[in-house]
Amino acid sequence: MEGFCRTKPDIDYPCSWLFKVIGGDREAVAAAIAEVVGEAEHVATYSHSSRCGKYSSFNLEMMVESESHRDDLYNSLAASPVVKVVL
Repeated sequence: MEGFCRTKPDIDYPCSWLFKVIGGDREAVAAAIAEVVGEAEHVATYSHSSRCGKYSSFNLEMMVESESHRDDLYNSLAASPVVKVVL
Protein backbone atom coordinates (compact mmCIF):
# COMPACT_ATOMS: atom_id res chain seq x y z
CA MET A 1 0.00 0.00 0.00
CA GLU A 2 1.42 3.29 -1.04
CA GLY A 3 1.87 5.82 1.75
CA PHE A 4 1.36 3.24 4.50
CA CYS A 5 3.96 3.47 7.26
CA ARG A 6 5.46 0.09 8.15
CA THR A 7 7.92 1.19 10.83
CA LYS A 8 7.48 0.11 14.44
CA PRO A 9 6.63 2.83 16.92
CA ASP A 10 9.43 3.85 19.27
CA ILE A 11 8.20 2.67 22.69
CA ASP A 12 10.26 3.15 25.84
CA TYR A 13 9.88 0.20 28.20
CA PRO A 14 8.81 -0.34 30.89
CA CYS A 15 5.60 1.59 30.29
CA SER A 16 1.92 1.51 31.09
CA TRP A 17 -0.08 -0.25 28.37
CA LEU A 18 -3.81 -0.27 27.72
CA PHE A 19 -5.48 -3.33 26.22
CA LYS A 20 -9.12 -3.42 25.15
CA VAL A 21 -10.48 -6.92 25.79
CA ILE A 22 -13.79 -7.90 24.19
CA GLY A 23 -15.60 -11.16 24.81
CA GLY A 24 -18.85 -12.80 25.75
CA ASP A 25 -20.09 -13.13 29.32
CA ARG A 26 -18.94 -10.25 31.52
CA GLU A 27 -17.87 -12.41 34.47
CA ALA A 28 -16.09 -14.91 32.21
CA VAL A 29 -14.08 -12.15 30.51
CA ALA A 30 -13.14 -10.66 33.89
CA ALA A 31 -12.03 -14.12 35.07
CA ALA A 32 -9.96 -14.65 31.90
CA ILE A 33 -8.20 -11.32 32.44
CA ALA A 34 -7.49 -12.20 36.09
CA GLU A 35 -6.10 -15.59 35.07
CA VAL A 36 -3.73 -14.06 32.49
CA VAL A 37 -2.39 -11.21 34.63
CA GLY A 38 -2.16 -13.27 37.82
CA GLU A 39 -0.59 -11.34 40.70
CA ALA A 40 0.72 -8.52 38.48
CA GLU A 41 -0.49 -5.05 39.41
CA HIS A 42 -3.19 -4.01 36.97
CA VAL A 43 -6.45 -2.14 36.60
CA ALA A 44 -9.24 -3.90 34.72
CA THR A 45 -12.37 -1.82 34.31
CA TYR A 46 -15.62 -2.84 32.71
CA SER A 47 -16.23 -0.63 29.70
CA HIS A 48 -19.37 -1.57 27.79
CA SER A 49 -21.85 -4.29 26.83
CA SER A 50 -23.53 -4.63 23.48
CA ARG A 51 -27.20 -3.72 23.30
CA CYS A 52 -28.30 -7.37 23.49
CA GLY A 53 -25.66 -8.23 26.07
CA LYS A 54 -23.86 -10.67 23.79
CA TYR A 55 -20.50 -8.88 24.12
CA SER A 56 -18.73 -7.18 27.01
CA SER A 57 -15.59 -5.08 26.88
CA PHE A 58 -12.95 -4.21 29.46
CA ASN A 59 -10.02 -1.84 29.59
CA LEU A 60 -6.93 -3.51 31.03
CA GLU A 61 -4.09 -1.22 32.03
CA MET A 62 -0.81 -2.51 33.39
CA MET A 63 2.93 -2.07 33.22
CA VAL A 64 4.71 -3.99 30.49
CA GLU A 65 8.43 -4.58 30.83
CA SER A 66 9.28 -5.19 27.17
CA GLU A 67 7.82 -5.77 23.74
CA SER A 68 7.94 -9.53 24.32
CA HIS A 69 6.10 -9.12 27.65
CA ARG A 70 3.42 -7.03 25.91
CA ASP A 71 3.13 -9.60 23.10
CA ASP A 72 2.90 -12.48 25.59
CA LEU A 73 0.05 -10.76 27.43
CA TYR A 74 -1.74 -10.03 24.15
CA ASN A 75 -1.37 -13.64 22.95
CA SER A 76 -2.47 -15.10 26.30
CA LEU A 77 -5.57 -12.90 26.37
CA ALA A 78 -6.40 -13.70 22.73
CA ALA A 79 -6.00 -17.45 23.39
CA SER A 80 -8.80 -17.50 25.97
CA PRO A 81 -11.94 -19.15 24.59
CA VAL A 82 -14.17 -16.42 26.10
CA VAL A 83 -12.17 -13.54 24.55
CA LYS A 84 -13.16 -12.59 21.03
CA VAL A 85 -10.88 -9.60 20.35
CA VAL A 86 -7.89 -7.93 21.99
CA LEU A 87 -6.86 -4.46 20.89
